[in-house]
Amino acid sequence: MLTIDGIPLHPLLVHAVVVLLPLTALCAVAIALVPAWRRRYSWVVLGVTLAGVASVPAATRTGEDLQAGLARNGVQNPVIQAHADLGDMLLPLALGFGVAVIALLVAGRLADRERQAEAPATKTWRVISVVVSVLVVVLAVGTTVQTVRAGHSGSEAVWSGVGS
Repeated sequence: MLTIDGIPLHPLLVHAVVVLLPLTALCAVAIALVPAWRRRYSWVVLGVTLAGVASVPAATRTGEDLQAGLARNGVQNPVIQAHADLGDMLLPLALGFGVAVIALLVAGRLADRERQAEAPATKTWRVISVVVSVLVVVLAVGTTVQTVRAGHSGSEAVWSGVGS
C-alpha cells in the first residue's frame, strides 16, 4: 500500500476526483451552453477534464490497495465494499464524460468553421455540436452524482470507524 508520511495515498487522490470532476462538469456545461465561452476556454476545460478523468483510475487503484491492506489486517466490511463498488461505477462514466467533452470541443470548432463559411451548404456540424452538448450535460450530471455517491460512501466508511 502506497503512503505519504504514513497516510495512505487513496484519501489524497480521492480529493483530486472530488474536486476536479464536479469542477469539470460545471465548466463543461458552461461551454456546452455558451459557444463563445467554448471558443475562449476550450483549452482550460480540456486540461481540467483530462486531469479529473485521469485521477479516477489512480484513486481506484490506490483504493484497491487500501482495501487489500485492510483485509490483511482483518478488516472486511460491507460498507467498504459498497464504497468500492460505487467507485468502480465512476470510471466508465468519467471516461464517457471525458470523450464527450473532447467531442464537443472538436464538433464546436468544426461548427464554428461551418458558420464562417461564405455560403454554408449544410449545418451538419452545428447540429452535431448541439447533440453533443446535450450529451455533455447529461454525462456531467451523471458523473457528478456518481462522484458524490462514491465520495459519500467513502466518508461514511471512514467516519463510522470501519477502517480503524
